[in-house]
Amino acid sequence: MHNPTVQSPEATGHPRRKAVLATMCAAVILVVSMVSAVNLAVPKLAKSDLQPSTTQLLWFVDSYVIVFACLLIPAGAVGDRYGRRRSLTWGLGVFALGCLVCAVAPGITVLLAGRVITGVGAAFVMPATLSLALYAFPPAERPQAIATWTGASGIGGVVGYLFGGGILQFLPWQGLFIAMVPVTGIVMFATRLAPAPPRHASPIDPLGTVLLVLGFVALLYGVIEGPSLGWSSTRIICAFAVGVVLLCAFALQQSRSERPMLEPRLFRSHGLRAGTLGVTAAFFAMFALFFTNAQYLQYVKGLRPFTAGVAFLPLAVCMMLVSRRSARLSARFGARGVMVTGAVLIALALLCISYADASTPYALYAVYLLAAGGGMGLCLPPLSTSIMTSLPPQRAGLGSGLNSAAREVGSALGVAVIGTITTSRFSKALGDPSVHAHRRSASEVFAAATRIGPAEHARAVDAFSSAAGTGYRVVAAVLLVAALLAVFWHRAADRPATAVPKES
Repeated sequence: MHNPTVQSPEATGHPRRKAVLATMCAAVILVVSMVSAVNLAVPKLAKSDLQPSTTQLLWFVDSYVIVFACLLIPAGAVGDRYGRRRSLTWGLGVFALGCLVCAVAPGITVLLAGRVITGVGAAFVMPATLSLALYAFPPAERPQAIATWTGASGIGGVVGYLFGGGILQFLPWQGLFIAMVPVTGIVMFATRLAPAPPRHASPIDPLGTVLLVLGFVALLYGVIEGPSLGWSSTRIICAFAVGVVLLCAFALQQSRSERPMLEPRLFRSHGLRAGTLGVTAAFFAMFALFFTNAQYLQYVKGLRPFTAGVAFLPLAVCMMLVSRRSARLSARFGARGVMVTGAVLIALALLCISYADASTPYALYAVYLLAAGGGMGLCLPPLSTSIMTSLPPQRAGLGSGLNSAAREVGSALGVAVIGTITTSRFSKALGDPSVHAHRRSASEVFAAATRIGPAEHARAVDAFSSAAGTGYRVVAAVLLVAALLAVFWHRAADRPATAVPKES
């Protein structure tokens, strides 16, 4: 017989909820750190026996991120239906398997397959961690749990730079993936502490998932392979066309589905559009910086991997400190003003960094990184809040998944765009007329230049700095345009809003 005086575990909280939260944060840091750590591995991979082309190096970074992004929402639905703890454990296992495949890959095709497998695992880990952490805490303590989890997802990129740099300082690129396997095993063992929340019949949409993933992959293929195949080539035109058609088919399929994974009508909300575009644009800019900065610090400044990771700390520290005060600043000066200030700071930082070369002192470069970190810390909290407050409370899980997906999609596009621009401009600046000039990685060029002599090495440094600078200026321009549009939508959201469809 039910005793009304006995409270449910959800109301009282898990007896070891702090340990559960620590485990969930560790899992988040693990999968997020892999996004940034691989940027430091690019120079070593470029010089390895696999001999990847520059476009293959871009796929090496982006294949993980795009699969991670596109599967976040369906993976969350799978966890709701079949058990979030099971989803977390399974995701960590797949993540470890993908790392192992990468470590033993005999060729670039297997390496990219391993990155895709790792991305699948990460997509199942991320949404399960937040839901399990919240279930472990009573309602009164959940806001603090959310803040802690958000902080963990934020510092994951920093941990990736430091951990990845430390490993790559002494080991070849495979060492990064080998080291991830036992670390993942420890986290997986600790998940035994996690509670087992009740399951929910969340909609699972295999067709929508396939359309979404293939659509974004087709668009990325066009962006990444465009310089090598020619922007007017049949394959590139077809790639862009297929990407647009698949994404339109996804939107149509979702609008006609009785229980859609992501209902397009939700984006009638100005606040949701503003937040999603803003988050995507901010991470577009930041991961463009992450990707090229790792190469700049190693190729141009001559830093070793761990030192390059430490050199990036000003951005991360400033971002964390400023983000804690962003809500207070938004309440005082208005969310729109804080968003605009943050976006302008990031764009100005990118413009300043675009003129950095071998003679730029690190102290000045660190100031630019501080500005970029401060801009991220200012604009991200109000943008994420705009997403969450534009949805009904019962769709908080969708809001969290959409926020994370926007981050990862922006990251993938940022890497693809700046990598493509830098590669194209680098080959042109070197004066290489070869049709296959794009296939020469920066590492190969610098290695050859060093063998020829100091003058040739200096020419390669100038060419890379100039090429990266062009990429940064393009990214800054895209960020400012997107920020203006996001602010316009956010202003419209303050007027009487279009009703958001209720969940059936």
